[in-house]
Amino acid sequence: MTVGLPNDTHPKIEALLIEGYRKMSPSQKLERVGALTRAVQELALMDVRRRHPDADSREQALRVASRWLDAEVMVRAFGWDVREVGY
Repeated sequence: MTVGLPNDTHPKIEALLIEGYRKMSPSQKLERVGALTRAVQELALMDVRRRHPDADSREQALRVASRWLDAEVMVRAFGWDVREVGY
């Protein structure tokens, strides 16, 4: 456990989680990271849809991508300037 960071997980539960993570194979850990990444992306997409209900699927995808990619990359790769249109 990292000292100084807030933690609302009971120490016994945290110990069980850490033990479980240590027992996972590398591929199981990668699967877990992939699932968590997809969950975060889905939450971002839901937020974009809530904020921009009339956006088509391309605009939705660009708004989600703009949350992870540098503004300059978004302009060069997609012609999408977050400084003009937002996230």
